[in-house]
Amino acid sequence: MDSVGTVLIVSALSSDWSALEDVLVRKYDYRILNARSRAEAIETLAAVHVDLALVEDMGMGDGLSLLTDLRVSHPDIIRVPVIDPKRPPAASAMPPAAIYQFLRKPLDAEQAALVVKRALEARELARRHRLLSREFKIADDSISHHVHHAFRLPPESQRFEKLVFVSEKMADVCNLARRAAKTELPILVQGDTGTGKELLARAIHYNSSRRASPLMVQNCGGMQDQLLQSELFGHKRGAYTGAVSDRLGLFRAADGGTIFLDEISDVSPSFQISLLRFLQEGEVKPLGSDRTEKSNVRIIAASNRPLNALVAKGEFRRDLYFRLKGFELEVPPLRDRPDDIPALAEFFAAKHSDAMSRKIIGISASVLAKFLAYDFPGNVRELENEIRRMVALAKDGEYLTTQNLSPAIMAAQPSRPSPANGHAAQGKTLKEKVENLEKQIVGDALLRHRWNQSRAADELGLSRVGLANKIKRYGLNEAH
Repeated sequence: MDSVGTVLIVSALSSDWSALEDVLVRKYDYRILNARSRAEAIETLAAVHVDLALVEDMGMGDGLSLLTDLRVSHPDIIRVPVIDPKRPPAASAMPPAAIYQFLRKPLDAEQAALVVKRALEARELARRHRLLSREFKIADDSISHHVHHAFRLPPESQRFEKLVFVSEKMADVCNLARRAAKTELPILVQGDTGTGKELLARAIHYNSSRRASPLMVQNCGGMQDQLLQSELFGHKRGAYTGAVSDRLGLFRAADGGTIFLDEISDVSPSFQISLLRFLQEGEVKPLGSDRTEKSNVRIIAASNRPLNALVAKGEFRRDLYFRLKGFELEVPPLRDRPDDIPALAEFFAAKHSDAMSRKIIGISASVLAKFLAYDFPGNVRELENEIRRMVALAKDGEYLTTQNLSPAIMAAQPSRPSPANGHAAQGKTLKEKVENLEKQIVGDALLRHRWNQSRAADELGLSRVGLANKIKRYGLNEAH
């Protein structure tokens, strides 16, 4: 399970936050992340779901400037500046950051932790209020206009850092990833391009005991051996033409942390040997050096081609494959988890409407129907790009409609029900066929919503009483 909340502390190296961190972790079970600069804070926020940012002013108004930027880029994050009374910021600098409250140095750990706790409680209450208000607003609009409004909130989605999902398939992957994060074993992440393999790797790192150390990312696709060796193992000056100075290499730079190697299937046989030796011995030998150095990093590798198939063809070393797959995670393509599409679409619509300062009411049912009919060869990345473009084209106060859909998605047609997907109309007479088909459709809707009758009734366009009558008529129960 995720911790109650995640707090990002952005401060200079000289500051001591240990007392506050101790109270936040010991008393409230919050997860604490640290950033020592603006750039490091932005990198962390790109990878991790953060609830509250405690930002120290590091000179030249940099702290309040960061908080002001977060108001636009991450509007849901609670913003709390930590101010030095000897160097108070200008009064005009406070309002643009829309801060929750400010704290003064020196910090009282218990009092500051209480501010964090109250802020996160207020944030959760505000979130629930927004959800209820939106649901009631949609219901009122539907009644007053005598039409069925298209936009429905999807079931409460789950999150694993920046990954958003509803489907059981993704829940299984993320639950295994959470368990894998607590170990020191290498992890192999496989799946189609655009499914979110790097997001999963970042989530694993920030939920591991190594989260306070660096996460380094290296794409191995299409790189020559010498360059890849230099990037990961480092080199000495003069090791090859163009090596004008020493290079540390990512393995040593990330000592104590994690290395994410994307497109690992593309590396050459000779580099596979070097990587295997590193995994076995933990030793780094820079190009042009006769000395070896020890490095303690965890490897998370990713591939968009199944490595076991490459092993069978003799294109990838079997021993390296088994070394990399301490845990093996398979991220399913979006077409195999359609339940995630409405939740992801809503998430991206909110994300990009906030970033572009657009007020988007929701997503029409006709758009969601087209999304569900489309295969999304580019997976989640393609869906996000589509939503971003639609938000950019939409006007304030509008729904996202099919008017701004790209031609490829607009042309998508839903597949016909067939015996293969369980909607075969069985029976001798027309009445029997219709009743059997209705029973199947009602049963499928109940299963999709885990027998939440309100959501199933809403999907089917029935009242709660009408759905209850059909459940009784067809003898449906949760055991079916």
